[in-house]
Amino acid sequence: MRRFDVFGLDTPCMDLNVNLETVPERNQGAMIRALSWQGGGKVSSGLVAAARLGARCAVAGAVGDDLYGNFCREDFARHGIDVSGLILRKDATTHLSIVVSDRKTQSRTILFHPGSAQRAREEEIDWKALEQSAYLFISDASPLSQKAAEVAKACGAGVFIDADYYTDGLPAFLPQIDLFIGSEFVFDALFPQKKEKGLNALEEECRELALRGPGVVLFTFGEKGCVGYTKEEGYFVLPAFEVDAIDTVGAGDVFHGAFLASYLKGKTVKECARAASAVSAIKCTRIGGRAGIPDSAVLERFLKDGYIEYGEIDERVLYYQRGVEHVYDEI
Repeated sequence: MRRFDVFGLDTPCMDLNVNLETVPERNQGAMIRALSWQGGGKVSSGLVAAARLGARCAVAGAVGDDLYGNFCREDFARHGIDVSGLILRKDATTHLSIVVSDRKTQSRTILFHPGSAQRAREEEIDWKALEQSAYLFISDASPLSQKAAEVAKACGAGVFIDADYYTDGLPAFLPQIDLFIGSEFVFDALFPQKKEKGLNALEEECRELALRGPGVVLFTFGEKGCVGYTKEEGYFVLPAFEVDAIDTVGAGDVFHGAFLASYLKGKTVKECARAASAVSAIKCTRIGGRAGIPDSAVLERFLKDGYIEYGEIDERVLYYQRGVEHVYDEI
């Protein structure tokens, strides 16, 4: 039995989430409806979703040894994620994202302030932890991700990618990927002549991508839903769940983590995609990328009858509203 289900490689960041009713006009102001400090990062938030749904996860990467970096580390630990591979760089600062979302348009604007903490280097990664994992979880085709994929393949681990943004190295990296989930932006970049097609007409493109390496291919299209293809299950289209959404920040990140958690339980790809869509929808009813992530019991109830049990979720909403100073209560 492997030590971990998921080994995630990322450069975590701190998110200051600001939720407005609507973005003000130039030279005008607006009342903030909700404010929340939460850990951020694509793979990072995906790992939290996977862990909350029962997966044994480990994170590898680097943050600064400042208040934000310590908060990120403790937030992983609070969710049961192994942080022994997360480096706290001495006298360095952690990346910060100010995420402004508004309820009127269901859109968001991200203001990124890079910290001085450099991302983890190859020689700093605990490759033995990856060798003891069932899946590698990455979000890019960087040299470090490619090295990690080589290690994963050599030890029989699967490679799972959250392809939210297109990079030039992605097409050549496809043969190393087992589970591919891409955003609509990546779909448009891979198939620029096909981006106006409806979701019911994307089977050819998904099949083509699968022939280039991944055994599982999914694309997410926000509120329109998602599409998927495997050789065994064929092509499918799933609509998004309808909820009273207030903040879509992190919806894609938690979709990926929830999909992988379900996949590890032996569910079909379509079942995994439906569960991931549900987790993403529930998350969107609360501010930020992590406060609204459900556990397995809340997810199963929602899939059964559409009801969301907010008890434990809203406890975490209040926790994140407190700010970052309380991190030192726990370290």
